[in-house]
Amino acid sequence: MKNDKKWKILSSEYLVKRPWLTARRDKVELPDGRVNEEFYVLEYPAWINVIAITEDGKIVMERQYRHALGVTCYEIPAGVVEKGEDPIDAAKRELEEETGYVGGEWSELMVLSANPGLLNNLTYCYLARGVKPEGKRHLDATEDLDVVLMNRDKLVELLQSDQLRQALMIAPLYKALYNNLL
Repeated sequence: MKNDKKWKILSSEYLVKRPWLTARRDKVELPDGRVNEEFYVLEYPAWINVIAITEDGKIVMERQYRHALGVTCYEIPAGVVEKGEDPIDAAKRELEEETGYVGGEWSELMVLSANPGLLNNLTYCYLARGVKPEGKRHLDATEDLDVVLMNRDKLVELLQSDQLRQALMIAPLYKALYNNLL
């Protein structure tokens, strides 16, 4: 593309800067000269998620309460990439911390943005085949989750009945199903 349509930041101000919520207000100039006085950006570290499959073909899922929606959801293991950490290392760490599963053969499945219009981070999605329950779970202080092993048919049933809610997890699950990786 000749014109990447990038906006020029004229000024920037942090409105909130907390560990789990950073909000910024930018004044920007568009390529055609128009000025937007207030454009809001939420800053987050990179995220990861993992489709983990055991040696006997079960998918490692989690079930946990999500306060913003007020519902208990099925999800794949996921988390934050710590400062200075490679996404693949974060994925392996989060899988072990949340589920106790380790090992296997790992590959990157896709990289997503939850909302490139408002959020500045990416989500790295991995597929781990042949994981084993040989690690040690270590949940964060606010984590309360159950590990659930399920077969492909149960996962498809959950997807088709809209019982999974996290779009950044649904997308790689559908990609894995479409490519016959599950």
